[in-house]
Amino acid sequence: MITAIGIYLLLVAGTSAGAFLAYWLDKRLAQSGGRRISEKNLILFAVLGGWPGAWAAQQVFRHKTQKTSFQIKFWLAVAVHVGMVGFLAYLWWTR
Repeated sequence: MITAIGIYLLLVAGTSAGAFLAYWLDKRLAQSGGRRISEKNLILFAVLGGWPGAWAAQQVFRHKTQKTSFQIKFWLAVAVHVGMVGFLAYLWWTR
């Protein structure tokens, strides 16, 4: 039987993999002059739980690490995600 924590970890793993691929693709598109993935979509991955993969991709590909406005939005998105998970966990365990 899969627990709520197991479902959450699967969600994080899946969205992290998607985020990692999205950052890789965006970096390639930036280098080739192609149409880029919007920052809004990259941030959405973080809010939905893919922030570990997004952060890893930023480090591996050196992508979006120097853009302060993006980093502020990214870490705010991480805080929103953690806050949502904390709130849902609180509701779950106090029912």
